[in-house]
This record gives sequence, C-alpha cells and structure tokens, in this order.
Amino acid sequence: MSATITSIAHYLPPDVYPNSYIEEYLDTNHEWIMTRSGIAERRFAKDGATSDLIVPAAKEAMEKAGYGPEDIDCVIVATVTPDHAFPSTACVVQNKLGLKNAWGYDISAACSGFIFAFVTAAKLVESGAAKRVLLCGADKMTSVMNMQDRAQAVLFGDGAGVCIVEKSDDPELGFKDFITHIDGDGGQYLHKIAGGSFKPSSEETVANKEHYIFQDGQPVFKAAVKGMADVSVEIMERNGLNNETIDWLVPHQANLRIITATAKRMGLDPEKVMINIEKYGNTTAGTIPICLSEWSQKGDLKHGQNVILSSFGAGFTWGSIYMRWNTNKK
Repeated sequence: MSATITSIAHYLPPDVYPNSYIEEYLDTNHEWIMTRSGIAERRFAKDGATSDLIVPAAKEAMEKAGYGPEDIDCVIVATVTPDHAFPSTACVVQNKLGLKNAWGYDISAACSGFIFAFVTAAKLVESGAAKRVLLCGADKMTSVMNMQDRAQAVLFGDGAGVCIVEKSDDPELGFKDFITHIDGDGGQYLHKIAGGSFKPSSEETVANKEHYIFQDGQPVFKAAVKGMADVSVEIMERNGLNNETIDWLVPHQANLRIITATAKRMGLDPEKVMINIEKYGNTTAGTIPICLSEWSQKGDLKHGQNVILSSFGAGFTWGSIYMRWNTNKK
C-alpha cells in the first residue's frame, strides 16, 4: 500500500509587500534584492496566527475532496512559528475545524518541515495507523522577523499549504521514496535563540532582539546549495530517474540561486522546476505545498507524473521525496 495526496490547497495573506516596502526599513533596493534572492514581493499577515493561515486552506482542501470534519483522523502541522509553545498548533487547528475524530501534533524542521511531515504522514497511512491525514505546512515568518536586518527582512513571507494524505487508489502512484538528514552543528548559523528553555524570555532577551531570526548568510547558502543538490541527485539516481523522466522538481523556495544550482546539478531543464519565490518569498514550511497547490490548480501537474520534492532548512535539516502525482481521489 502506498500513500498519496488526494487534495491540496493553499492560502496567502491578501496584502502584497513589494521590495519598495522593504526599502523603507533598510538601505537596499529592488535590484540588490532580486540579484541575491530572486524575490520581488511577499505576503505579510497583518493579524492572526499561523493557524489562521492554515484553516482557510484546510477547509478548501477538505471541500475539494468531499470530506467533512468527521473524515479526518490525524492532523500534522509543520511550522517554526506555532501559535503557542503549547498547546500545539495541530490542537488549535483540530479545534477550529471541529475535527473531533482526529489526533495529531506539530513537527519542527524549519524549511524542511513539509518534507519531514509528509514522510511521517505517508508512513502513518501506509502502516494503517491513520486513514486520512490533514497535512499542513505553514509559517507566519513576520512574527519572528526583524525588519531592520537585511539578512532576513528581504527573504521571508507568510503563507500556508494544506493537503490530505491517504491510501492511494493505485499502488504505482503516490509516495515512493524519501531521503532525510539533520546536522545539529548547523544550528549556530540559523536559529532563534531565545524563548525556549535554553534561554527563557526576559527583558534582556527582548532588548537584545533575540526572539528574531538569526542568520549567518554565507555558511547557510553554501550548505543549502550542497545539501539540496546532493539529496536531489541521490534520490533521482537511486530511483532510475533522469532529465527526461522527471516531470517536476519542487524545491524549497528560499533563494533563486539555490534553486538554480540544484536544478543544474540534476541536469533538469528550467521549465521543469516549480518557482514562485518572486511572488511570495520564503514561507518556510509553506513553500513546497504552496507550489504543488498552484501548479495543481493550473492543471500543470498531471496524473502519473514523476515529482521530486527537495528542501534545506535550519538545524541543519534537509531531504527529498520522490512521488508520482495522483489526480484520482480515493
């Protein structure tokens, strides 16, 4: 038995913030931002929490699939910006949607969150431990973003992607293979240091801006280029795939240069790479499911196509999934 995505949707805040808005806070310009990141604009949520990004996307995904609240038996939320330290955002989402038959939890793997959560959801379905998983990748990055820091303010945005994972109607389709890694030594280069048990919140941590993202750009960039490229090539080769047989690469949308380097290492034509970073920036756990949802809505994701998902994030975390797209709902 294999697991598959049977329905997918996304939600983005309506307010668009172009690079000209960022220029009000920083000594930068549109050309500098585009050259280094490929980002022209992003979406910022003025109000609400991460769960408020998830709920509309979840309702749409469930409606598309013809499922009601009683049909979902598990909720997994990939995020680094949970509504609270506890209860989990999965609990909040479960309550807001009225999913009375569902259990679940959050997964924290930064920009690799959706990859790690999809592996977990697929294995729960394949083992029979869950029948129908509401899989959510979402972050409200503006809640942890310092607008005075150019290393982060130009990069991030808010958004959510939600899908339903369940048993495939065809064992040849759906989730096929995965590779995942972590390296805790990378945490020194990309983290939010305060607010946990290591460094609890205090007047000092607030004054020192330690509740914001810290990113040392060069080490992160170098590790991301190598990590995403290596894992993407590895999963491609061990499944006998090549430029002709891969239909789509769905990379995490962190930086256009990282995406381009990964596709080049794989020998992929640019038209086979999903890219929407110019419109939304880095929505962390939301980037991959938002891409899948957009391309699915456009009709560009076709039944039986070979799809590789790839990501790299803080931790360091990185991984890749090979799946065959299934447009038939169970």
